[in-house]
Amino acid sequence: MAAQATVRARAHAVTKPLRQLRLRTPVVERSPWLLVVCFLAGGMLTGWAIFVWPSDIPWSVFGFIVVAAGLFLEPRLLMVVYLGVAAVIAAVGVRLGPTRPIVIGGEVAIAATMGLMLWLAHARAQLGVVGVSGESMLVDMRDRLRAQGELPELPPSWAAEVALESAYGDGFAGDFIVASRSTDGSMLEIALVDVSGKGRQAGTRSLLLSGALGGLLGEMSEGGFLRSANNHLLRLRWPEGFATAVHVAIHLDTGAFTIGYAGHPAAAQFSAGSGRWRMLAGGRGPLLGVIEHADYPRESGTLRRGDALVLYSDGVIESRDKSLIEGIDRMLGSAESFVTKGFDGLARRLCDQAMAGHGDDRAVITIWRR
Repeated sequence: MAAQATVRARAHAVTKPLRQLRLRTPVVERSPWLLVVCFLAGGMLTGWAIFVWPSDIPWSVFGFIVVAAGLFLEPRLLMVVYLGVAAVIAAVGVRLGPTRPIVIGGEVAIAATMGLMLWLAHARAQLGVVGVSGESMLVDMRDRLRAQGELPELPPSWAAEVALESAYGDGFAGDFIVASRSTDGSMLEIALVDVSGKGRQAGTRSLLLSGALGGLLGEMSEGGFLRSANNHLLRLRWPEGFATAVHVAIHLDTGAFTIGYAGHPAAAQFSAGSGRWRMLAGGRGPLLGVIEHADYPRESGTLRRGDALVLYSDGVIESRDKSLIEGIDRMLGSAESFVTKGFDGLARRLCDQAMAGHGDDRAVITIWRR
């Protein structure tokens, strides 16, 4: 739990500037012409400074104004600023003449920057956002997706950890986690879902599905969650709308649990009594979003004191040049080293040592009873 708190603190520190900038965005949207005037005034002031101190002020200062205007203005207003800046550059160049000629390379660089920023502004306008509000909106959506995957507080006799990494370090992943604890605190439900695709390609589908499946979790019976999730994906009719999932429901007072799969790799359970890991291969069902009226059987078990349960996505055990058996053996070999010292840090270790490396999304959940 301390590790999760540290990660959340770091993520908050990184995203805080974008959040603050988004809070100021409505002010920008309400007074766009004020920004136009400010940028035009900045362009004229820069032109005056170059005219007065031609040997001290470089032409590249205009590049800052070009980029700043591109970040905050819509295309129509941005064109007004760029025409004004171009007029100032031309006027100052004519007045200075041979004293401070405009370098052709500099002109080309400024013109190319204007074209690039106009293209970016047009792309944002198509999405209905202005300036950096689009990026800050995506950051907020990503944070909400991660917040849904945070495990609820557990009783002192239970502990759990989550590790989630996207392919090549992208901000969005095709793997996501939703978790819920019943109102009376006796039941913990966790679903690990792997959407088709990886990284940013699957990020939008993950965002949409996480909200829907998060609403189903805890509201359906143990055996009804995967069936309802399957029906939801079928209604969406995505061309590549399939997903795999594993859903576990644990009675925290007794340790009894049921687990079901939708085309997902089997979970691993450690038994403190025998000192061995075993794969929970029962409760197999088809992929989500492929077959109508599919049946998703469940396997039952019990987590006693000292036992552990590991849920993971296929990126942890799959590799193009290795078999699944090799991937599972490698995962269980890494998990074996945590048996004597406790399971803290196991999720992160398995995620870091995944067979797919950084080329696929990886997610690991460890739950153990103290």
